[in-house]
Amino acid sequence: MRLARSHVLVSIDIESVASGAWEVLKRLKEEISRRGLLEEIKVLETGTLGVTGLGVVLAVYPERIYYGKVKPEDCPRIVEEHFLKGRPVQDLIIKEEVVRAVRRDLIGPMREQKRVVLENSGIIDPEKIEEYLARDGYTALEKALSLTPDEVIAEVKKSGLRGRGGAGFPTGIKWEGARKASAMEKFIICNADEGEPGTFKDRLILEGDPHKLIEGLIIAGYAVGARKGYIYIRGEYALSLHRMHKAIEDARKYGLLGEDILGSGFSFNLEIKEGAGAYVCGEETALMESLEGKRGNPRIKPPYPTVVGLFGSPTVINNVETLANIPAIIRKGADWFRTMGTESCPGTKVYTILGDVNFPGLIEVEMGTTLYEIIFGYGGGIKGGKKFKAALVGGAAGVFLPESLLNVRMDFDNLKQYKAVLGSGAILVMSQEASIPKMLHSVLYFFRHESCGQCSPCRSGTRELYRISGHLLERKGKAEDLNTMVKLSEALWYSSLCPLGQSLIMPVKSALENFREEFLPLVQ
Repeated sequence: MRLARSHVLVSIDIESVASGAWEVLKRLKEEISRRGLLEEIKVLETGTLGVTGLGVVLAVYPERIYYGKVKPEDCPRIVEEHFLKGRPVQDLIIKEEVVRAVRRDLIGPMREQKRVVLENSGIIDPEKIEEYLARDGYTALEKALSLTPDEVIAEVKKSGLRGRGGAGFPTGIKWEGARKASAMEKFIICNADEGEPGTFKDRLILEGDPHKLIEGLIIAGYAVGARKGYIYIRGEYALSLHRMHKAIEDARKYGLLGEDILGSGFSFNLEIKEGAGAYVCGEETALMESLEGKRGNPRIKPPYPTVVGLFGSPTVINNVETLANIPAIIRKGADWFRTMGTESCPGTKVYTILGDVNFPGLIEVEMGTTLYEIIFGYGGGIKGGKKFKAALVGGAAGVFLPESLLNVRMDFDNLKQYKAVLGSGAILVMSQEASIPKMLHSVLYFFRHESCGQCSPCRSGTRELYRISGHLLERKGKAEDLNTMVKLSEALWYSSLCPLGQSLIMPVKSALENFREEFLPLVQ
């Protein structure tokens, strides 16, 4: 058998599937077979290649040529011109600067992304456990099982890893709390209920490298003394669900899940729970209520989940990105992890960049990277050479940051100085033509729609804020309405039961304070 001279990676994620990725994959394989190139050209499925908004994307290696907006009818031309005649199809090639922005870890001399969570995404076939194993997969689990649970927790604490779900709570301290809790049964939950507009980083991690999450969950279970784990995934994430189910099945076949894992005496099992699309179930206590088969309403805290969690047992709940950091920390050590990021916020952060940027997509960079570098370096600047106006940082429950704050360093502590948050990792970029009042109105619509209605401040407050915002857009508002919106959002922050109502103070206050001049013409 001859060694393949080229490998074609086909990005299989929700966006590309909707654009016809399966049809392209089938046609490409048929054309390669028809031309007798099966041994020379290997076609492989992989997760996201990091490029969004360009339909079906193919990457050809070792040439490192990326094709975008590929249709099934383009496949004969790609095979004929590129693979037979050695002439890449120019009109389908994605511009080099686009690829450099999202895949600097692989291409060119420009500053590289620091890929920890995404190190395998776009490289391996996520549905083949063998490819994950070939890239040191599950060696961290093997190492963890040779340590005591307390030693594993000590390493995670030493790494300084903070929760990537938005709150930034130290992961090792959370694990230690559950470890010390006295109980017959304990649980680990992965929160993959990603429902905030513009946020899709966790979905792409699940689709691109499912075994990394599983390995992180097993290590977490061993550390805290849990024998059962749950992955709570949005029901809309069909491809994520398919790949996670297959990954769990394959891990079980390899003896990496179930009884007596790797002969260590430790047993751990995983189960997937599909969410029904309620944004509030991203809040940890509402998530547990849903897992227990009840309506997803938040609980009063304390007690906290590490003491009284799922089914009344001590429970650790971590975000997808948080758990995906664990294998590398255990495998390479806490000292290695702390070489990235800042002193108080070590490591990397995964962002989704979208909106009025030239190169929307998924990136992973060191904590502390400036907002300017993310937008103008990795995002390629503003579309059409227009002027930057604002960035909604942290998702819908985030903060509108103006041009004067472009040099802010993106980590938990630096953003806190400006009353901003990393949140879900979404960065929505707006050009000079964007309307902040309209954007705020859209945000308020989302929260009004997603409020579970359990507590009256959130139930009534989100509705009233949306009503006032609508009146402003209709130019029926009054000058005092602007102050009323701030005061009302502050009241929600003090009195709402969960972060859904508490978070509105950030988009409301930042919009009205940083872009007040846009609201003044709307009042009488």
